[in-house]
Amino acid sequence: MSQRNTGVTAQVVNAHACPVREVLDRVSGKWSVQILVAAAHGPIRFTELERGIEGISRRMLTLTLRNLERDGLVTRTVHPTVPPKVEYELTSVARELHETLLRLTDWAERNRGYIADARASYDTVHQPELVDQ
Repeated sequence: MSQRNTGVTAQVVNAHACPVREVLDRVSGKWSVQILVAAAHGPIRFTELERGIEGISRRMLTLTLRNLERDGLVTRTVHPTVPPKVEYELTSVARELHETLLRLTDWAERNRGYIADARASYDTVHQPELVDQ
């Protein structure tokens, strides 16, 4: 970005973008989104998450849950039973985020065809050698 054209320095852009980027990096991760969706219907146990999220390792589930708990998006409750029963639940902030994710999913579904058509048109004009193959 040219400072001559906008009067906005890279420091100003980064100062405003950094907090947004930090939050989006956390919640947009493959595993974070799946955990938030899985836990949206109420308290859920670790093993239910592990079984319900295809491809996640036990270690990655543990690390992601810790990060979501640290960020205040999930709460972890340990029930004093033998063996201990541990449940995870979305906080009110995470429930609000889940609603936003649902709207984003709805938008993606509604506009999937438009985006596919736009890509095809772009590729035809800018990369005709790919279309001919």
